[in-house]
Amino acid sequence: MRLDKYLKVSRIIKRRTVAKEACDQGRVIINDKVAKASDDVSIDDVISVQFGHSIRLYRVLDIKEHVNKDEASELYEIVE
Repeated sequence: MRLDKYLKVSRIIKRRTVAKEACDQGRVIINDKVAKASDDVSIDDVISVQFGHSIRLYRVLDIKEHVNKDEASELYEIVE
């Protein structure tokens, strides 16, 4: 699955266009590499997202095309 779509489906970032902009600005890193919006996400990848001055790390647990709001947090775990 594309990175920008995964960020939206998992509700880490609420809109896909915002997720794409974050990737284009270099604020999203997958496994220690700056990621593009079109990069593929795999299970056990570690995604680092910079929100302002803070950085959050997420480990991908599952990949699904569509999930309910309640199930979105089951797609990842917060590492730090």
